[in-house]
Amino acid sequence: MVVRGERGEVTVALEIAASYRARTRGLLGRDSVDGAMLLSPAGNVHTFRMRMPIDVAYLTRDLTVLAVRTMRPGRLGLPRPRSRHVLEAAAGTMEGWGLRAGAQVEIVPAE
Repeated sequence: MVVRGERGEVTVALEIAASYRARTRGLLGRDSVDGAMLLSPAGNVHTFRMRMPIDVAYLTRDLTVLAVRTMRPGRLGLPRPRSRHVLEAAAGTMEGWGLRAGAQVEIVPAE
C-alpha cells in the first residue's frame, strides 16, 4: 500500500480483510500489527477485546481519508457517513506516515 500524506509517499505492508469473517476478526487477539489492515467494506469499528490501542482511518470509496482516530481497547467508533473502508494500524503509526484527512491511499499489488 502507498500512503500519500504530509510526509510524501510511504510504502506500508497491507493485509486485506474482505470476507465477513476476516472483518469480524480484524486485529482481535493480536499483540501487535506489522503495517496495516484494511477492512472492506466497513463504515465503523470497535476495539472490544482488543489488546492494544489502534489508529483507525475512515476511507471513502476512492480511498481518500475522511478522518483518523486513535482508539483505546474497549471503545466503539462512531459510524462515518461516506466511509466505505477502514484502515487499522498500531497506535501512533498513522501520524508517522503523515496520514490525515484528505490524504490519498493507493493499494499496489506485491511483486
